[in-house]
Amino acid sequence: MKLNARDLARLIAKPDPQLAGILIFGQDAMRVALKRQELVAAIIGPQGEGEMRLDRMPASEVRKAGAQLLDAVKAQGFFPGPRAVLVEEATDLAHDAIASALKDWRAGDAQLVVTGGALKATSKLRKLFEGARNAGAVALYDEPPSREEIEAALRKAGLAQTGAEAMRDLVALSRALDPGDFRQTLEKIALYKHGDQSPLTPDDIAAVAPSSTEAVVDDLLHAVADGQSAQIGPLLVRLQAQGVQAVTLAIMAMRHFRSLHAMSCDPGGPAAGIQRMRPPIFGPRRDRLLAQAQAWGLPRLERALGELIEADLTLRSASNAPSMAVIERALIRLAMLARR
Repeated sequence: MKLNARDLARLIAKPDPQLAGILIFGQDAMRVALKRQELVAAIIGPQGEGEMRLDRMPASEVRKAGAQLLDAVKAQGFFPGPRAVLVEEATDLAHDAIASALKDWRAGDAQLVVTGGALKATSKLRKLFEGARNAGAVALYDEPPSREEIEAALRKAGLAQTGAEAMRDLVALSRALDPGDFRQTLEKIALYKHGDQSPLTPDDIAAVAPSSTEAVVDDLLHAVADGQSAQIGPLLVRLQAQGVQAVTLAIMAMRHFRSLHAMSCDPGGPAAGIQRMRPPIFGPRRDRLLAQAQAWGLPRLERALGELIEADLTLRSASNAPSMAVIERALIRLAMLARR
């Protein structure tokens, strides 16, 4: 049978004991590994591996001694409960052994969970599972998890209550992060909310979600964009003490103002533009950036980018001017511009 990602999600939620085996394949090895892990855990339960109800067989071993796979499928465990046999990184070379195991499979035998790479439509192994009545094949493509999958992951993490805005931010985050990083982020959120029964909020996500800049640099850039010139000097002293270079600050300032510029250039305005930002922006930082883009306006943002480009060129030239003084002067001029 041909199965899709939603079918796999349902099997993970409620395994079908009448299925002899499932083939999970795809280009992204991390996606395949995560789904394989979830499916095996669903079949054998949390104590299954400790009770030796899971057999692992590399595809190379199956290819050389196919009879061992059938023996593993037919074997009776010491502990009661469903069993599974995992064959990882299978190719067409393992077709014959797996086909024999599926043909002789009977209710009560261990279920086969087979993983593979980017199997073509002509692959014998893929055709075997897609053509079987008691087995299925699932292709995992490089696409973000669906809302249904995110909700299932949240329930599994113990987060039953999620607000509409928080779910919107999680969907955006799932499109910006790799599957493994997104899963780790959900686990961090669950730890962050441990013992807290209130619904998940965008602020909770913002407190845990990966950040692309250091907090002090963020504070500096927000001080500039908000017109708080008195804060620029002390923050620059802290950053200089940490070894941050003036050129680095110029680059990050240009990145910040280019983001504001991109929001303002959106046909739907800054509110629509911030929705398209990648990586996505969450919580209070989202509100602050939106307010900055709306306050500056397109003409002043273009002037600010011109100031920063000029400062960057000065820093990269043969000028003898102190580099930190150059960037400080530019940032103070921008802060003064924000007040107009």
